[in-house]
Amino acid sequence: MPVGKPAEFEATNEEGEKTTFRVVADSAKYVTAEEIEAMSDPENGQLLVLTLTVKNVGKNVGRFMPYGAVYWENDEIAGQDATTLNTVEGHDLDAEYKPGQAVTGGLVLDIGEKGGRVTYSDGPESGAFAVELPEK
Repeated sequence: MPVGKPAEFEATNEEGEKTTFRVVADSAKYVTAEEIEAMSDPENGQLLVLTLTVKNVGKNVGRFMPYGAVYWENDEIAGQDATTLNTVEGHDLDAEYKPGQAVTGGLVLDIGEKGGRVTYSDGPESGAFAVELPEK
């Protein structure tokens, strides 16, 4: 999905119940460690602040857990873990969402280079979405 377009994915909670999340990548901005006051420079090469709005549009409680579940890749480089422990702009996205609840927040991702795509997938029992990143 391009920045600004919604996507939906299905998630399974601890009780085995499925719910649907709608996510919109509100913005994707390349930053330096200094700009976001990060503790260190990126290991993979480039920092990205990906601002998402996540909403539970299903009928059951569900959890969105981005740490360890976001990967970056491009046409030449296979998927690499992109998650960091840093968050900026807004609320923490890693939360349990009741039906109808939404959160907007910024994830700081450590990606290989500008462009490519980041994919969220929290396992084989749940769905996924991918965001196409701008080249600049």
